[in-house]
Amino acid sequence: MRFTFPQPVFDQTAQSGHNQFGDLPDWDLTDLYPSTDAPEVKRDLDWLEEHCASFAEDYEGKLADLDGAGMYDCILRNERISQVAGRLGSFAGLLYYQNTVDGERAKFLSDIQDKITNFTAPLVFFSLEVNRIPEDTLEEMLKHDGLARYRPIFERMRKMRPYQLSDELERYEHDMSVVGASAWNKLFDETVADLKFEVNGETLGIEATTTLMTEQDRSVREAAAREIGKVLGQNIKIFSRVHNTLSKMGQVEDKWRGMPTPQTGRHLSNDVEPEVVEALRNAVVKAYPKLSHRYYELKRGWLGLDKLQVWDRNAPLPMEETRTVGWDEARKTVMDAYAGFDPRMAEIAEPFFTKGWIDAGVKPGKAPGAFAHPTVTDAHPYVMLNYLGKPRDVMTLAHELGHGVHQVLAAGQGELLADTPLTLAETASVFGEMLTFQKMLKGAKTDAERKIMLAGKVEDMINTVVRQIAFYDFECKLHEARKGGELTPQDINKIWMSVQGASLGPAFEFFPDYEVYWSYIPHFVHSPFYVYAYAFGDGLVNALYAAYQEQPDGFQDKYFDMLKSGGSKHHKELLKPFGLDASDPKFWDKGLSMISGFIDELEAME
Repeated sequence: MRFTFPQPVFDQTAQSGHNQFGDLPDWDLTDLYPSTDAPEVKRDLDWLEEHCASFAEDYEGKLADLDGAGMYDCILRNERISQVAGRLGSFAGLLYYQNTVDGERAKFLSDIQDKITNFTAPLVFFSLEVNRIPEDTLEEMLKHDGLARYRPIFERMRKMRPYQLSDELERYEHDMSVVGASAWNKLFDETVADLKFEVNGETLGIEATTTLMTEQDRSVREAAAREIGKVLGQNIKIFSRVHNTLSKMGQVEDKWRGMPTPQTGRHLSNDVEPEVVEALRNAVVKAYPKLSHRYYELKRGWLGLDKLQVWDRNAPLPMEETRTVGWDEARKTVMDAYAGFDPRMAEIAEPFFTKGWIDAGVKPGKAPGAFAHPTVTDAHPYVMLNYLGKPRDVMTLAHELGHGVHQVLAAGQGELLADTPLTLAETASVFGEMLTFQKMLKGAKTDAERKIMLAGKVEDMINTVVRQIAFYDFECKLHEARKGGELTPQDINKIWMSVQGASLGPAFEFFPDYEVYWSYIPHFVHSPFYVYAYAFGDGLVNALYAAYQEQPDGFQDKYFDMLKSGGSKHHKELLKPFGLDASDPKFWDKGLSMISGFIDELEAME
C-alpha cells in the first residue's frame, strides 16, 4: 500500500523488553536527511519554494499551447518537485511515528507539512488546466516519445474532470488541507497515543494490550478485551466527534464535486471501477457462511465452548504451544521463503535487514501496527513493525517486506508512475505471506502442527478478507447514516454491531463493550474506504498463487514485470499475462475457494 500514517501508541512497558527477541533493528533515516536541523533540509525547502513559484510562472495559463516536447519538460519538472516534497514529508513523518509523544518531532512534522502546503499551492492549477486541454490537442502532445510513457497520469487526471471544482475553490481546498481532515487525523492520533490500559497490574498501550488477546490463557485474553472496551468507552465522545466531522466533511466535498457516492473518490484514486469493488464485496458477503461462519464453528468446538467471545477470535488452539519466535528465526524463515521462490526476491529484501530500513521494536510513543513507506524513488522504502515474537509477527514481516520489495522494483518508473493503486499495492505483500506460509506448511512434521498452521492461515485470511469487507460495509453504512444528521455514539455502535454479527456468524456472542471497538481503527480516519484493498489483494493473490501452482514455468519473470510496472498500468493489463481478470465475478470465487479449501482440509482432520 502507498503509505498512510497509522495510529500511534504510547507503550510504557515496552522499553525494558525492546531487545528480548534478539537484536531488533532501528531505522537509519540519514539516507533521507542527517537530522532535522541539517543544512540539507533548509536547502531542499528553499529549492522547493523557488521551483514551485517558477513552475507556476512558466506554465500557468500556457499548458494548452505547449507541444509534446514542452509538456514533457513540464512533467519532468513537476516530477522533480514531487520528489523533493516527498523526501521532506517522508523524513518528517517517519521521524514523528518513531515517537509520536515527542513534542519536537511533532512540531517538525507540522512545520514541514505547513511549508510543503504553502510552497505547492501555486501548483494547484496544473491538473485543472490539463483537464481543460482539448482531447485532440492532448493526443497530439502524447505522440512525443518521452511524454507517451506518462499517459496513465493524464488519463487519471481526466477521470477527475467531471468532479473538478473552480480554480479558486481547488486552491482553497489545498490551503485548508492542513487544518481540515489532517487536523482531525492528528486529534485522533494524539487521543490514541494518550490511552493507557491496566491489565493484571501492568500499564500498557493498545499494541501490547491487543496482543494479549492472542494469549493461550483465556482469562488474560478476556481481561485485555474488557479493558480495551472500557477505555475506548471512556473516550467514545471524542472518537464519535472525529467520525461525525470527517464524514460530514466528506459529504460536503462530495456534494460540491458532484461525486455520486462517498466511495467514488477512493475508487478513482485506486483506478478501479465501482462494479469491480461491488463484485468483490458481494462475493465475500455471499461466502460468509462457508468461510467465517464455518471456520468459527470449528474453532468453537476446538476450544470446547458453547459460544465464542471476541477474545477467542484470535486465540491459539488448545494444542498449540506458546512459542516466542526470535528475530533471527523470523528473518531466516521469511528470507528462505523469498529465496525459494526466486533468489532475486531475497536479494532485494536483504538491505532492509542490513542497512537500517526496518524499525522492529515496540518502543514508547511509537506508532502501533506495521507499514511499508516507499518514501521517494531516489531513496528507498522503510518498513515499520512492532515485533513481539508472536508467530503472526513473522507473517507481518513477510507482508511488509513484500511491500518493500514491490516499492523497490516500482521505483524504476519514476516519482509519478511508481505509486501503485491500493488495490494492486497489496499484491506483493499478501504474496509474500503466502510464500512464507507455504514454506512453513511444507516443513510441518505432524498432523497437529499442520492443523495449527492451517488454522492460523485461515484466521489471517478471514481477517484480511471477511473482516475487511465487514469494515467496508460499516463505513458505507456510517457515511450513509450521517447524511441524515449527527450520529450519537450509540448510533455508530449499532452500525458496527450489525456488520460484526453478520460477518462473524452464530458461533459468537458479543459482550456489551465490544460495540465501541470501531473507534480505534485508524483506516476509518486516515483513509476512508481503504480497507477493501486488503480483500482485493488477498483474492488477487489467491488467484495468482493458483496460477503459479498450475503453470510455474516463467511465472517469476511475469510476476517481477508486474511489480516493476508500479502504477503505469491498469489492473486489467497487469493481470492479462496470467490469464486473470478482476472484472469477472468468477475471479473472486476462485480466490475465495482457496480459503474454503483450507477449511475443507481442517474439517477432514476432525
